[in-house]
Amino acid sequence: MKTPAYIQHEGKAVDTNGKFSHVMAIALDPRTTYKDGIIRCITSREGNVEIKGYKDRSELHRVTGSSLEHFDIGERLNIKNEAEIIGQLTGEGWDFIGLEDPDIWIDEKTDLMHVYFTIPIRPPSKDYKTRIHLGHAVGKDLDSLEMTMPVLMDSIKLSAKEISIAPVNSKGIRYNLIESRDRQPDITYSVVKVAIAEDMGKPWTYGDTAFHPAEHNFPWIGGHASPGPLFSENFINLGAGKRLGLINGREANQKIDGQTKYGMFSVGLFIYDYENGKIDWVSSEPFIQDTEAKTITFASQFIETGPGTGILYAHVDDSFVRAYTLNAEAIKSLLP
Repeated sequence: MKTPAYIQHEGKAVDTNGKFSHVMAIALDPRTTYKDGIIRCITSREGNVEIKGYKDRSELHRVTGSSLEHFDIGERLNIKNEAEIIGQLTGEGWDFIGLEDPDIWIDEKTDLMHVYFTIPIRPPSKDYKTRIHLGHAVGKDLDSLEMTMPVLMDSIKLSAKEISIAPVNSKGIRYNLIESRDRQPDITYSVVKVAIAEDMGKPWTYGDTAFHPAEHNFPWIGGHASPGPLFSENFINLGAGKRLGLINGREANQKIDGQTKYGMFSVGLFIYDYENGKIDWVSSEPFIQDTEAKTITFASQFIETGPGTGILYAHVDDSFVRAYTLNAEAIKSLLP
């Protein structure tokens, strides 16, 4: 019998213990063997996640795991200097709706923890656009984080969220990937853009667009694209300067009865040339689509658990976190 490329686990990976109706975007600390981490919790939701215009208010909370398949939500994540930094970013009448979608990265040289997250700030009127900054905090661990100014600021034309951290290239820099935007007269695309980082704790710069949905004839990723985790060379080795990763893609929006309805978000595969900051290949079909998903399957964290195997965490319909077991040998058969 052929080994499947992934197996969807039963049930939910995170127990909310009745605290929240919707949770998403888990990020885990490798130094605690992934038993501690952070998760985004929705404190209130206005509207429908399938229809443009819905609004979620969020908090980042701690999680602890009794296993890699079961986590419990704890207290709100305390980040020193948060109020001061947010105050500098929020003008009069602007509405900060909470930190979103965290990622944890450990600097092996300093053993410091860097946490990246989305800082969304809604405008006071339709004369302005929502600002989306890529925030940053640093500390020894989750108990000692302190917020800095964002590593990437919303430039009105460009925004930054959903980081995919790349290895250091031969120039000593990282061509990380982010989700950004391309506003056109009738539509706004989510695109994958390079974020150039010479220092992971200091301001980065926007680079080239690495993937634009409008430039490819892939219906499953025709409207929105967002980078996901990159696999290590131990899991799947594509040679020097290349990494295989997961990319989140959404079908093009549809206009129905005067409303903008979002299409299905699914998880695909991509090959990234991190030496040059170029995406060489994106799968023409989705890789993972949760059996319970009505509109969203979105990959956020991958953990290797043994030779050629690992666990992927994705959130379904921005409501709960699911775990999936991935098989490297089976995935290789899907590659060009």
